[in-house]
Amino acid sequence: MADEEDDYMSDAFLSRIPDVRPGVPMVKRARDAIKKETTIKEKNQQNRQKTYKEQEQESREAVLQNSISNENKGFALLQKMGYKVGQGLGKRGAGRVEPIPMNIKTDRGGIGMEEVKKRKAEKELEGYRRKVRVKQQEEKESLENFRVRKRTEREERQTEGDLRRSQRACEQLDSQKGITAPRECWYWPEKEKEDEDEDDDNDEEEEEEECRKDEEEKKEEEQDEDEDELTSLDKLHFLTSYLRGVHFYCIWCGTTYNDEEDLDSNCPGDTAADHD
Repeated sequence: MADEEDDYMSDAFLSRIPDVRPGVPMVKRARDAIKKETTIKEKNQQNRQKTYKEQEQESREAVLQNSISNENKGFALLQKMGYKVGQGLGKRGAGRVEPIPMNIKTDRGGIGMEEVKKRKAEKELEGYRRKVRVKQQEEKESLENFRVRKRTEREERQTEGDLRRSQRACEQLDSQKGITAPRECWYWPEKEKEDEDEDDDNDEEEEEEECRKDEEEKKEEEQDEDEDELTSLDKLHFLTSYLRGVHFYCIWCGTTYNDEEDLDSNCPGDTAADHD
């Protein structure tokens, strides 16, 4: 019998070995052990001694859930003065019905520290909002300055273009009338100076050319001094008046009119804005 009990192929021997194959349900003894261990943990959790803060919280909630009893001296005095349960305070019963809620202090800060923190937070928030407003204002001003600068540059380019067109028209119209020199040097477009590659053999012609150049340079210097005071817009205004008064020509219409009456009747005006 002993040999049969110790036989490793017998059912009695195999039943004592736990089945650890994956996917096979656990034997009853293992399930019971786990259940017993879980039950012990739950009992220990229930029997665990509560901390002072937990006990204080539970006591406070229990007291707040119950209304004031008649044994309370303050409540008894109110009843003697005619107060009834559920009635508001005051002679007409229009006052507070519920007690003032408690504001329990949980930190270690001194009295009034909450107000200090609140004022500090409000001050920081106001400072942040002020910085945001200043930044938004700066961005707005920067955008407006950018728009003004671009508009000014566009108007200057338009003025320069109108001035060049007026100079070319003035030179052409003056030449048609036999005028060989402009009234002002800037009435006509500036000629590009060409390099002289050929040498003059005649010394007298060279001297005369040099004298003429000296005189022209002096005149140009005098005229440049006067021109420095005039802007492109001023030059355009004077040149437009000259073209309209002498040649009855409008650069924005692109038309030479018969006379002054024809110009005043058919031309919208003497500025680019009048022709928009």
